[in-house]
Amino acid sequence: MFEDFADERVDVGEAELRVRHGGSGPPVLLLHGHPRTHATWHRVAPLLATGFTVVCPDLRGYGQSSKPPSTPDHEPYSKRAMARDCVALMRALGHERFAVAGHDRGAYVAQRLALDHPSAVTRAAVLDAVPIGEALARCDAAFARRWWHWFFLGQEEQPAERVINADPDAWYRLDPRAMGEEACADVRRAIHDPRTVHAMCEDYRAGLGVDRAADDADRAAGRRIGCPLLVLWSTRDDMEDLYGDVLAVWRDWADDLRGGAVESGHHMAEEAPEQLAAELRAFFGEPGPPGSAR
Repeated sequence: MFEDFADERVDVGEAELRVRHGGSGPPVLLLHGHPRTHATWHRVAPLLATGFTVVCPDLRGYGQSSKPPSTPDHEPYSKRAMARDCVALMRALGHERFAVAGHDRGAYVAQRLALDHPSAVTRAAVLDAVPIGEALARCDAAFARRWWHWFFLGQEEQPAERVINADPDAWYRLDPRAMGEEACADVRRAIHDPRTVHAMCEDYRAGLGVDRAADDADRAAGRRIGCPLLVLWSTRDDMEDLYGDVLAVWRDWADDLRGGAVESGHHMAEEAPEQLAAELRAFFGEPGPPGSAR
């Protein structure tokens, strides 16, 4: 994976992040979701690296990045804390301004980067996500049935850690054929570390608390994403079933909004890397194939 990419550990102050980076051109930061690591981008990153400098970290708590101690308010695993890491990481690599794309939990970090650090983020792409505050405000029986894991992983009494650590492979059911053997091995190493499992659950506990509070505060204050925002969702996921017009959810958050569906299951970076890379190339500024821009 990641041929010609550097593989480093970078101290960002509050955490140490494992990061792969390579390519040349304007910097692009790619952020993974749960329970993935940076390796989820291994099919997309080389396609972008011909025109961009591509940076793929493990978010704090995930993969081989460090696991800061948790606190009762779960702030160390908030998306705001992860966004601080990302700004520090990009500065350490020499990038004061950069574009960002985030998938799943990484999409919430990308959103928080664009809101909290507007001078650093040139463009943002969110994949398979609406803001946490919006998702929870719209929570109904359909959401609870499909996304019950939010509430299980987010329980304060930590039953999720006990269940997952008993048999991580059975819980996550990773498919090396779909993911790629090396990417699957990278994630499997992570999920067999109880510290990582705890940190991932802390991510969800933060989501139900401080992350939602941050979203709600932004909405109340009328804060919006000022940079161009691309929203992509998978056709074989449940975004349209839950929200109908996905872009309509984001219109209250962004001044310059575009997006559409990608023919894929949830893990689009692994299942539809060519289409996703084309969408990101077009949005981030490199000319792409005809029809790739939205």
